[in-house]
Amino acid sequence: MSLVFNAKTYTADQFGPDAVGYYGAAHTLSIKDDLQLSKVPAKPTTVFSGVARTQCKLTRTVTLTGALTPTGQAILTVAGSFPIGMASADIDAFSNDLGAWLAGADAKTHFKLQKVSY
Repeated sequence: MSLVFNAKTYTADQFGPDAVGYYGAAHTLSIKDDLQLSKVPAKPTTVFSGVARTQCKLTRTVTLTGALTPTGQAILTVAGSFPIGMASADIDAFSNDLGAWLAGADAKTHFKLQKVSY
């Protein structure tokens, strides 16, 4: 199976019980272009239905300027924890809100300048 976003294709290559690793087109033995999707299933108790945890991690080798090394690893991780019973529409709205922030100028400023107060 493949995932396609921003005109980039990531192809499933590594399979584990709770994770799948995908390689992007730029991936080689020495260049990373990887996406990993993983999950931690809910662990309900007698009084709580539990939470389902998910994570996606994008790792890419990037060229550096003005640094001591010519390349480095850029990593962006998004993790979620959703209570069992949360409505699908609420998960969609929650994801859309974070996605809009990630695509916006404030997130880019946060990543570029480590700005945390606006």
